[in-house]
Amino acid sequence: MSTLAYFVGVCFIIICAALVVLVLAQEGKNQGLGAIQGTVENTYWGKNKGRSREGILKKVTVFLSVVFIILSVVLNMNLF
Repeated sequence: MSTLAYFVGVCFIIICAALVVLVLAQEGKNQGLGAIQGTVENTYWGKNKGRSREGILKKVTVFLSVVFIILSVVLNMNLF
């Protein structure tokens, strides 16, 4: 195996661990202010949810999920 294959494998393992931590750190859909108010689309919280901790966690989780899938395909193609 080449050095690049080891590097991609280590990155894959780190991304896997980070995804597990990020998913566990997120709150459920039935928790938080959304459960109390129903729909919060027109409130300050609803408009700025992307800038909150929950919004950032969601964006990072989606990004790492896409990278995870791409690395899975690359590692499975045996290019190294």
